[in-house]
Amino acid sequence: MLTSSVELPADFSPDAILAFHGRDASGVAERVDARTLHKGLAWEGRAACVTIRFHPDHAEALLAVDGEPVDDPTNTFDRMLRRMLGLTQPVAEFERTYRSHPVIGRLIAARPGLRVPVSPTPFEALTWAITGQQITVKAALSLRRKMIQAAGLTHSGGLVCYPDAQRLATLEEADFRAAGFSRTKALTLIGLAATVRSGEIPLDAWIDDLPVDEIRKRLLSVRGIGPWTIDYTLLRGFGWLDGSLHGDVAVRRNLQTLLGEPEKITEDNAKRWLAQFSPWRALIGAHLWALKTSDIY
Repeated sequence: MLTSSVELPADFSPDAILAFHGRDASGVAERVDARTLHKGLAWEGRAACVTIRFHPDHAEALLAVDGEPVDDPTNTFDRMLRRMLGLTQPVAEFERTYRSHPVIGRLIAARPGLRVPVSPTPFEALTWAITGQQITVKAALSLRRKMIQAAGLTHSGGLVCYPDAQRLATLEEADFRAAGFSRTKALTLIGLAATVRSGEIPLDAWIDDLPVDEIRKRLLSVRGIGPWTIDYTLLRGFGWLDGSLHGDVAVRRNLQTLLGEPEKITEDNAKRWLAQFSPWRALIGAHLWALKTSDIY
């Protein structure tokens, strides 16, 4: 069992994190109650459950791994926790820069301290992005749930664990198809799991130095992975805040609302508008995801 405790900034809110991990109400792999998250995941190939309890000024986390006791000499668990909570994101700098901006300032005022929830691993973020390509969130959650169940890694506490590359590589095309995946997505996920497992795509090794250009190049070489999937993965898997989410329908729709435009905003127009806010484009995208009409009027 591993434990960690981290201080939280005064403006920290766990709401976005709890909502992100609680988006599948079935509770198969994640369970949210009050101010606590329980999440099943694979830890060094073994079934594990991370529990994060939020307090007003700090968060306490526990990682229960089935089987033999685990060591963590490089503080991998603590670093994962900080990424998941968005504590590595320079939000204060962003808000100082744009608090007085006539448009972005309204987003900041509505949700000061907003941080982007990050998946425990880049592999989870990337496979979730592939799963959700060109379908509704509801449909994507159904596929995700069935994939997790098909992988069959269950923690002793009852939650089914999101599979790592090693576990996902045990599934065949027929398993994905039975779960409702298209043939294209099935083959993409199978190929990705193999390349991550072999080390050809070293997702975890990229966490600390984050070679964005190299990540783009390597992931674009995988059939079925395009620019939107990569930008989403950089955000949700690594916490990188400068990916342009102009390809996201919800971002464009809410940008239209924010700007008061009568016509739908195209991908090209959204891309140009977001470009002026580099290196914060993805964080602005996250604010747009969270935007409500009441924030504007």
